[in-house]
Amino acid sequence: MSEKKHVFVVGMDDFNRAKLERLPQAAECEFHAALDFADIRNVDAFDMGDLLERAAARIQRAGVPVDAIVSFYDFPGTVMVPLLAERFGVPGPSLEAVLKCEHKYWSRLEQRKVIPEHIPRFQAFDPHDEEAWSKLGMLPPFWIKPIKSFRSFLAFQINDERQFRSVMPICREKGGFIGAPFAWLMQRSGAPPEIAEMPESFVAESPIGGWQCTLEGYSYNGQVNVYGVVDSVTEQDGSSFSRYEYPSSLPLEIQHRMMDLARLAVQQTGLDNSPFNAEFYYDQTGDQVWLLEINPRISQAHSDIFEKVHGISHHSVMVDLALGRKPRPMERNGEFNVAAHFMFRTHESGRVRRVPSAEAVTRLKSRQPGTEVKIPVRPGQHLKDLQGQDMYSFEIANVFIGGRDRADLLDKYDEALSVLQFDIEKDTEAVIT
Repeated sequence: MSEKKHVFVVGMDDFNRAKLERLPQAAECEFHAALDFADIRNVDAFDMGDLLERAAARIQRAGVPVDAIVSFYDFPGTVMVPLLAERFGVPGPSLEAVLKCEHKYWSRLEQRKVIPEHIPRFQAFDPHDEEAWSKLGMLPPFWIKPIKSFRSFLAFQINDERQFRSVMPICREKGGFIGAPFAWLMQRSGAPPEIAEMPESFVAESPIGGWQCTLEGYSYNGQVNVYGVVDSVTEQDGSSFSRYEYPSSLPLEIQHRMMDLARLAVQQTGLDNSPFNAEFYYDQTGDQVWLLEINPRISQAHSDIFEKVHGISHHSVMVDLALGRKPRPMERNGEFNVAAHFMFRTHESGRVRRVPSAEAVTRLKSRQPGTEVKIPVRPGQHLKDLQGQDMYSFEIANVFIGGRDRADLLDKYDEALSVLQFDIEKDTEAVIT
C-alpha cells in the first residue's frame, strides 16, 4: 500500500473536516490543520507575518511530507495558500493572480480589459479624505465597500451625500481590520506600485441587480471549467441572503453566458490550478449579465448542498487541484434532487440569551433525514461581537436541507424554524447608527 498524501488546511473546522473525511480522496489522504478556524475568525487582529510563520511551523512540526495546502475560507485563508504552497514547493495558484481576484479595485481594472460591458461603473476613494464625495463624481444610488473585505462587511448602499458622510466614521474606524493586513501583503507582493501603494481603500460601484447566482468552477493548466451554478436568494425586502439553492433555476442559456464571461475574467487574472467561485447577476429587464466578483476558492457555504445533490462535496475539486491533478467529474449521485443552505437572520442587535438545545436539533434531524444545523452564536454573546457579518443583519443559524423540489425545501425550512428557537435580548439602537 502506498503512503498517504498529506493535505494541510488553513482554517480547519469540524464541519469541513467531516466533509473532507467523506471524500473519495480520503482513502489516499490525511488532512491536517495548518491553522484552525479559531486562528482566523473572531480574532482581535490579523498579523499576517505571524499567521504565516505559525502555519509554516505547524506544518513542519507535523513531521510528514507536505503534498498539498488548501483553504476554503476567505481572508486570510485564500491569500495564505499561494505563499505557503510556494514555501513548501507544492502546487497552487500564484499570489499575483489571487490578489487580482481579492483586490476589488484591481479586479475591476482587469475585468474591464475583457468584459467591459458586464461590470458596473466603479471608482476608488479614500474614506479619510474629507473631499471624497465630491471627488467620486458618481450619482447615487451606488454601493461602497472596502477594497478587501468578506461577507459584505462594511458594504453600504448610498442614496445621498448625507448617508455617505454618515457611514464614513465607521468605514474609517473598522476599515483597517482587514484593509491594513491586506495592504501589508499587497506592498510585499510585487504588485504594481499604483495598486500596492494606492491611498484609496474603498471602492464605489454603480448598482447592479437581478437574479443572483454563483458559478463554482476551477482553472487547471489554463483551462477554465464550471461544474455547478447556485442560486443566491436574498430576503424579500433587503440585500442579505436568505438561502443558497442548488441546482440553479436560471435558464441554461443564461448560465452558459455567465460561464463564457467567467472564463474570460478568470483567464485575465492569470488564476490557474485553483478553484474559484464567480458571483453574477442576471437583469431580466435588460437581458443583461453582470459580474459581481470572482473569489479564488470554493465557497464552503455551498459544500453541504453539493454533497446532498452529488454525493460528495466540492472539496473534492479543491483537493485534486492542490495535489496537482485535474479534478474528477462531479456526478449526480446524491440523495436529493435539490438542496439549500438557509441562513436564519435577525435584523436587530442584542445579546443572545438562549439558543436551540441539542435535543431540539436532534429532534429536527430525526424528522428530516439529511438536514444539518450550525449555530454560530452562544448564550451570553452579543451579536455585535460576531465577525464577518453584513451591515444590515446578523446570521444566527445555518440550516442545510435536501429535498425533492423547492416546495419540499421550503416546507422543511418552515418546520425547522418552528423547532429552532432563539431568545435574544434586543438592544434599543439599530444595527447601523
